[in-house]
Amino acid sequence: MFTLMTASSHSQDIKRSRFLAIAGPVADEQAARDFIAGHAAADANHNCWAWRIGQNYRFNDDGEPSGTAGKPILQAIDGQELDCVAVVVTRWFGGILLGSGGLMRAYGGTAALCLQAAEKTRIVPKISVDLEVLFSDLALLKARLAALADTGISAEQFIATGAVLTLSIPAADADDILRMVTDLTSGRVVVDRQE
Repeated sequence: MFTLMTASSHSQDIKRSRFLAIAGPVADEQAARDFIAGHAAADANHNCWAWRIGQNYRFNDDGEPSGTAGKPILQAIDGQELDCVAVVVTRWFGGILLGSGGLMRAYGGTAALCLQAAEKTRIVPKISVDLEVLFSDLALLKARLAALADTGISAEQFIATGAVLTLSIPAADADDILRMVTDLTSGRVVVDRQE
Protein backbone atom coordinates (compact mmCIF):
# COMPACT_ATOMS: atom_id res chain seq x y z
CA MET A 1 0.00 0.00 0.00
CA PHE A 2 1.00 3.59 -0.62
CA THR A 3 -0.08 7.04 0.50
CA LEU A 4 0.50 10.52 -0.86
CA MET A 5 3.43 12.66 0.27
CA THR A 6 1.63 15.97 -0.37
CA ALA A 7 -1.55 17.29 -1.94
CA SER A 8 -1.88 17.10 -5.72
CA SER A 9 -4.33 18.46 -8.27
CA HIS A 10 -5.36 17.88 -11.88
CA SER A 11 -7.95 19.61 -14.04
CA GLN A 12 -9.45 18.83 -17.40
CA ASP A 13 -12.32 19.98 -19.60
CA ILE A 14 -14.75 17.36 -20.87
CA LYS A 15 -17.53 18.51 -23.22
CA ARG A 16 -17.38 22.06 -21.85
CA SER A 17 -17.61 20.92 -18.20
CA ARG A 18 -14.54 21.68 -16.11
CA PHE A 19 -13.37 19.00 -13.66
CA LEU A 20 -10.80 19.71 -10.93
CA ALA A 21 -9.46 16.91 -8.73
CA ILE A 22 -7.55 17.62 -5.54
CA ALA A 23 -6.07 14.70 -3.58
CA GLY A 24 -4.17 14.66 -0.31
CA PRO A 25 -2.99 12.48 2.55
CA VAL A 26 -5.28 12.21 5.59
CA ALA A 27 -4.60 10.58 8.95
CA ASP A 28 -8.15 9.91 10.14
CA GLU A 29 -11.82 10.43 9.33
CA GLN A 30 -11.92 13.94 10.78
CA ALA A 31 -8.89 14.94 8.69
CA ALA A 32 -10.67 13.56 5.60
CA ARG A 33 -13.78 15.60 6.37
CA ASP A 34 -11.67 18.72 6.94
CA PHE A 35 -9.82 18.13 3.66
CA ILE A 36 -13.09 17.80 1.75
CA ALA A 37 -14.59 20.90 3.38
CA GLY A 38 -11.42 22.86 2.68
CA HIS A 39 -11.28 21.97 -1.02
CA ALA A 40 -14.94 22.06 -2.02
CA ALA A 41 -15.61 25.03 -4.32
CA ALA A 42 -18.72 27.00 -3.33
CA ASP A 43 -19.30 28.25 -6.90
CA ALA A 44 -19.24 24.74 -8.45
CA ASN A 45 -22.23 22.64 -9.45
CA HIS A 46 -20.90 19.49 -7.76
CA ASN A 47 -18.15 18.67 -5.23
CA CYS A 48 -17.96 14.88 -5.30
CA TRP A 49 -15.50 13.06 -3.08
CA ALA A 50 -14.16 9.81 -1.67
CA TRP A 51 -11.66 8.80 0.98
CA ARG A 52 -10.10 5.60 2.28
CA ILE A 53 -8.38 5.02 5.62
CA GLY A 54 -7.64 1.34 6.10
CA GLN A 55 -10.91 -0.59 5.98
CA ASN A 56 -12.94 2.62 6.41
CA TYR A 57 -14.11 4.53 3.36
CA ARG A 58 -16.81 6.96 2.29
CA PHE A 59 -17.88 8.53 -0.99
CA ASN A 60 -20.47 11.08 -2.07
CA ASP A 61 -22.06 11.94 -5.43
CA ASP A 62 -23.17 15.46 -4.35
CA GLY A 63 -26.25 15.59 -6.56
CA GLU A 64 -24.91 13.65 -9.53
CA PRO A 65 -26.83 10.43 -10.42
CA SER A 66 -26.20 7.71 -7.84
CA GLY A 67 -22.95 5.81 -8.36
CA THR A 68 -21.60 8.08 -11.11
CA ALA A 69 -19.11 10.19 -9.13
CA GLY A 70 -18.11 9.15 -5.61
CA LYS A 71 -17.75 5.45 -6.33
CA PRO A 72 -15.52 5.96 -9.43
CA ILE A 73 -13.32 8.30 -7.33
CA LEU A 74 -13.00 5.59 -4.65
CA GLN A 75 -12.18 3.05 -7.38
CA ALA A 76 -9.38 5.35 -8.57
CA ILE A 77 -7.96 5.40 -5.02
CA ASP A 78 -8.22 1.61 -4.68
CA GLY A 79 -6.93 0.99 -8.21
CA GLN A 80 -3.64 2.65 -7.30
CA GLU A 81 -3.35 0.77 -3.97
CA LEU A 82 -3.59 3.96 -1.92
CA ASP A 83 -4.53 4.34 1.73
CA CYS A 84 -5.03 7.34 4.01
CA VAL A 85 -6.09 9.45 1.02
CA ALA A 86 -8.99 11.82 0.30
CA VAL A 87 -9.97 13.11 -3.17
CA VAL A 88 -12.41 15.88 -4.09
CA VAL A 89 -13.46 16.22 -7.74
CA THR A 90 -15.26 19.49 -8.45
CA ARG A 91 -17.41 19.99 -11.56
CA TRP A 92 -18.48 23.22 -13.15
CA PHE A 93 -21.29 22.23 -15.55
CA GLY A 94 -20.74 23.29 -19.15
CA GLY A 95 -24.23 22.73 -20.55
CA ILE A 96 -23.75 19.32 -22.17
CA LEU A 97 -25.08 16.20 -20.42
CA LEU A 98 -22.48 13.43 -20.19
CA GLY A 99 -24.75 10.50 -19.31
CA SER A 100 -24.02 7.97 -16.57
CA GLY A 101 -21.07 6.34 -18.33
CA GLY A 102 -19.59 9.69 -19.27
CA LEU A 103 -19.87 10.96 -15.70
CA MET A 104 -18.22 7.82 -14.32
CA ARG A 105 -15.34 8.15 -16.78
CA ALA A 106 -15.01 11.90 -16.12
CA TYR A 107 -14.96 11.71 -12.31
CA GLY A 108 -12.96 8.48 -12.05
CA GLY A 109 -10.56 9.51 -14.82
CA THR A 110 -9.89 12.97 -13.38
CA ALA A 111 -9.27 11.44 -9.94
CA ALA A 112 -6.98 8.75 -11.42
CA LEU A 113 -4.90 11.30 -13.36
CA CYS A 114 -4.56 13.43 -10.22
CA LEU A 115 -3.42 10.43 -8.15
CA GLN A 116 -1.02 9.19 -10.85
CA ALA A 117 0.76 12.55 -10.85
CA ALA A 118 1.02 12.70 -7.05
CA GLU A 119 4.22 11.86 -5.21
CA LYS A 120 3.68 8.63 -3.25
CA THR A 121 5.38 6.82 -0.41
CA ARG A 122 5.08 3.20 0.65
CA ILE A 123 3.21 2.50 3.90
CA VAL A 124 5.24 0.20 6.13
CA PRO A 125 3.50 -1.17 9.26
CA LYS A 126 5.96 -0.80 12.15
CA ILE A 127 6.42 -1.90 15.72
CA SER A 128 8.37 -0.31 18.54
CA VAL A 129 11.14 -2.23 20.33
CA ASP A 130 13.38 -1.22 23.23
CA LEU A 131 16.93 -2.56 23.24
CA GLU A 132 19.20 -2.36 26.28
CA VAL A 133 22.70 -2.35 24.79
CA LEU A 134 26.16 -2.32 26.42
CA PHE A 135 28.54 0.52 25.52
CA SER A 136 30.87 -2.00 23.84
CA ASP A 137 28.12 -2.98 21.35
CA LEU A 138 26.49 0.43 20.84
CA ALA A 139 28.48 1.91 17.94
CA LEU A 140 28.43 -1.24 15.79
CA LEU A 141 24.73 -1.86 16.47
CA LYS A 142 23.76 1.73 15.59
CA ALA A 143 25.76 1.53 12.35
CA ARG A 144 24.07 -1.73 11.32
CA LEU A 145 20.60 -0.41 12.19
CA ALA A 146 21.21 2.77 10.18
CA ALA A 147 21.87 0.63 7.10
CA LEU A 148 18.47 -1.12 7.30
CA ALA A 149 15.58 0.18 5.19
CA ASP A 150 12.55 1.59 7.05
CA THR A 151 14.29 1.15 10.41
CA GLY A 152 15.06 4.02 12.74
CA ILE A 153 16.09 4.87 16.28
CA SER A 154 13.33 7.04 17.72
CA ALA A 155 14.87 7.51 21.19
CA GLU A 156 18.18 6.91 22.93
CA GLN A 157 18.62 7.01 26.72
CA PHE A 158 21.98 6.44 28.33
CA ILE A 159 22.23 4.25 31.44
CA ALA A 160 25.19 3.22 33.61
CA THR A 161 26.14 0.21 31.43
CA GLY A 162 25.21 1.51 27.99
CA ALA A 163 22.02 2.78 26.41
CA VAL A 164 18.37 1.94 25.85
CA LEU A 165 17.46 2.40 22.19
CA THR A 166 13.86 2.64 21.11
CA LEU A 167 13.59 1.31 17.57
CA SER A 168 10.85 1.66 15.01
CA ILE A 169 11.13 -1.38 12.76
CA PRO A 170 9.01 -2.92 9.99
CA ALA A 171 6.62 -5.45 11.56
CA ALA A 172 7.20 -7.91 8.70
CA ASP A 173 10.98 -7.90 9.30
CA ALA A 174 10.94 -7.69 13.11
CA ASP A 175 12.04 -11.29 13.81
CA ASP A 176 14.96 -11.08 11.35
CA ILE A 177 16.11 -7.70 12.66
CA LEU A 178 15.95 -8.82 16.31
CA ARG A 179 17.83 -12.03 15.45
CA MET A 180 20.53 -9.91 13.76
CA VAL A 181 20.72 -7.66 16.86
CA THR A 182 21.06 -10.67 19.15
CA ASP A 183 23.75 -12.25 16.96
CA LEU A 184 25.65 -8.99 16.61
CA THR A 185 25.83 -8.52 20.39
CA SER A 186 26.45 -12.22 21.09
CA GLY A 187 23.23 -12.31 23.10
CA ARG A 188 24.15 -9.42 25.41
CA VAL A 189 21.23 -7.23 24.29
CA VAL A 190 17.99 -7.15 26.27
CA VAL A 191 14.96 -6.91 23.96
CA ASP A 192 11.55 -5.55 24.99
CA ARG A 193 8.95 -5.80 22.19
CA GLN A 194 6.07 -3.33 22.57
CA GLU A 195 3.59 -4.79 20.08
